[in-house]
Amino acid sequence: MNKGELINQIAQDANLTKAQATDALNSFIESTAKSLKSGDKLTLVGFGTFSVSERSARKGRNPQTGKEINIPARKVVKFKAGKDLTDNIN
Repeated sequence: MNKGELINQIAQDANLTKAQATDALNSFIESTAKSLKSGDKLTLVGFGTFSVSERSARKGRNPQTGKEINIPARKVVKFKAGKDLTDNIN
């Protein structure tokens, strides 16, 4: 499912126009990004938890040339699925 298909599904399920569903989804994405950027976790009970983790700098290798490269430290977003989501999939 892509973003357009998700918007259509939200609009249908919640009895909204596509424009309203688009606004709602965009608001969720922006709010999630702001929360994670400030270092907070976002927990949606039954769905899962979004959090930020820090990766330390490390050495890597260019697979084409075999040359060693430095990979800088960075922050990555992690998602841990909740019990209800996991149960619905299985």
